[in-house]
Amino acid sequence: MTNYQKLMNNFEVLKLNSMITNFKTVQDKIIENKVSIVDSMLELTNLQIEFSNLKRKDTMVKIGAFPHKKRLTDFDFNFQPDLNKNKLLEFESLAFIENKENIVFYGNSGVGKTHLSVSIGISAAEKGIKTYFIKCNDLIQNLKKAKLENVLEKKLKNYSRYKLLIIDEVGYLPIDKEDSKLLFQLIDMRYEEKSTIITTNIHFSKWNEIFRDEMLASAILDRILHHAHVVSISGNSYRLKNHVVKD
Repeated sequence: MTNYQKLMNNFEVLKLNSMITNFKTVQDKIIENKVSIVDSMLELTNLQIEFSNLKRKDTMVKIGAFPHKKRLTDFDFNFQPDLNKNKLLEFESLAFIENKENIVFYGNSGVGKTHLSVSIGISAAEKGIKTYFIKCNDLIQNLKKAKLENVLEKKLKNYSRYKLLIIDEVGYLPIDKEDSKLLFQLIDMRYEEKSTIITTNIHFSKWNEIFRDEMLASAILDRILHHAHVVSISGNSYRLKNHVVKD
């Protein structure tokens, strides 16, 4: 084995894939006296750091379990002109996470609540913040299963470790009292410790109908809204904007 092959092998063992890819190009620059050894190593390591950062971002986004990769730049603010675009762009600074604040997107189905929550979540994940997206019904089913298997505390701690948890579609399906208690435990565990984004199509005054218990609904809302930014979207559905009604 030549020294070149040994070097490539060392790069592979150290998982320096970018250095393997770019070594020949940088080597040619050295041979042509275009760069010094120090400058060439700096270029190689910079490229490796850039590659590693991109890979880390991709991994964090995959962990987030987002249903799509839509960004705020993909959002049609012209279709929802009442939205404060600057406020939403401000959320991408992620200051609300540092302040342990929540965001609640409220509006009818199809107005862009999930799109907005996902775009903020992706921004957080790409900056190395542990983020996770889950629909409310799936979350409750997972907690119910954990309770039956006597691992509820472990599951609650697992969901609580995310600095940003996105709970989508709260209120789309009814939640019985026992399930409401499970959700309350999670919300209570995250209260003033981590940030949560909620999307819902049900006005807060009717949450007692969702959770089938006025005291539980009040307790959940109290913890969600205490440090929260509420974004109300009153526009039309994106899904129906191209729908043509025929006579």
